[in-house]
Amino acid sequence: MQILRHDQPDFAAALAKAIAGSSLFDQTIDERVRAIIADVQARGDDALVELTERFDRVKLTAEQLRVTAPAPRVEASLRKAIAVAQKNIAAFAKRSLRKNWRMRNAQGASVGEKFEPFGRVGIYIPGGTAPLVSTALMTIVLAKAAGCPEIVVCSPPPINPDLLYAIRKAGATEVYQLGGAQAVAAMALGTAAVKRVQKIFGPGNAYVVAAKRLLVGHVAIDLLPGPSEVLIIADDSADVRFVAADMLAQAEHGSGHERVWLVTPSRKVLEATQTEIARQLPSLKRREFIELALRHSGTCVLVKNLKRAVAVANEFAPEHCEVMTKNMAKLVPQIRTAGAIFIGPWSPTVVGDYIAGPSHTLPTGGAGKSFAGLMVDQFQRRTSVVELSRASLRKSLPTLEKFADVEGLDAHAASARIRFTEG
Repeated sequence: MQILRHDQPDFAAALAKAIAGSSLFDQTIDERVRAIIADVQARGDDALVELTERFDRVKLTAEQLRVTAPAPRVEASLRKAIAVAQKNIAAFAKRSLRKNWRMRNAQGASVGEKFEPFGRVGIYIPGGTAPLVSTALMTIVLAKAAGCPEIVVCSPPPINPDLLYAIRKAGATEVYQLGGAQAVAAMALGTAAVKRVQKIFGPGNAYVVAAKRLLVGHVAIDLLPGPSEVLIIADDSADVRFVAADMLAQAEHGSGHERVWLVTPSRKVLEATQTEIARQLPSLKRREFIELALRHSGTCVLVKNLKRAVAVANEFAPEHCEVMTKNMAKLVPQIRTAGAIFIGPWSPTVVGDYIAGPSHTLPTGGAGKSFAGLMVDQFQRRTSVVELSRASLRKSLPTLEKFADVEGLDAHAASARIRFTEG
């Protein structure tokens, strides 16, 4: 792991470089993804079949891309776990739904907004080294709660049976064994096998994220979630066993690019956490993935005080920010860019990953400075609604005429004025 200390000569520069280490923009990846998008756009299903065989090493026909099998049988304990998590996620989502509203403006016009679910949405669920059952719930359940009638899910083949059960149980209406940038291209552009969607949701690898970004305009997207991140702010009151365990948990996803940070004003915590990581690591099943992530992006930062720790967190804009300090109530309101904040020693990030209620699809790579995490209202279209009476339009007319005169758009004013003249 990289160790940065506030008293080292190049601390500011080293810290800035470490924070900027995650990027959503890679020219080489962008070029490859553009080629994939162009291929899907030009050849449709034939491209999907060839790209699936090339990248996933699975040979399918265009007809086999769609999974028509019902939910498979899975262990009772998994069914129970999915039901518990689904209940919490749905309840949180329903509380977050936006509702129609109206008001009267100064001229007496009725103005407001109405909210409707997208008619057809696409959700990408990564494959890789672990069946992300939780991601199925953290995306599809929100679409279902919003009332989206068509929920299309793509995931790389072969789809794990446990994952397929979760996808079906959460409420997907169509499932395709299709992964990578080609899946995003198919949902955004449409092919004979995969009908075009209005908006795409869900996390993925660098190629999936690049495809989402490059296809904006053809389709709407939720956000650009990349490799997982956790930044833990801890002082002398923190239990280093918990700190180490939470860092190890975020490092095990498997990409090798997970960013795992500890920021502390305590030398004791800094050193003890490293010792504790070394103690806990050998017993973990995914040790190789964890070690790769720690070597690549594991960072411990010693700062002067907790105020500076918060400043580092706000500059980093972590996907997950854990706070294990004495004065948490004072500290938490100052954290303004995190995707999600986990307060206290009994709130590990894993609770947010699986069961708490808010979606675990969160901004990474610094995007938290301008993006929120996935919320149910992102599955809703918002539309402005305006209704004037004759009296309110007449009251508005002088102001309309002045704006039209200044902008030189006389037809604008005439379109309102004509309503008060004889035909």
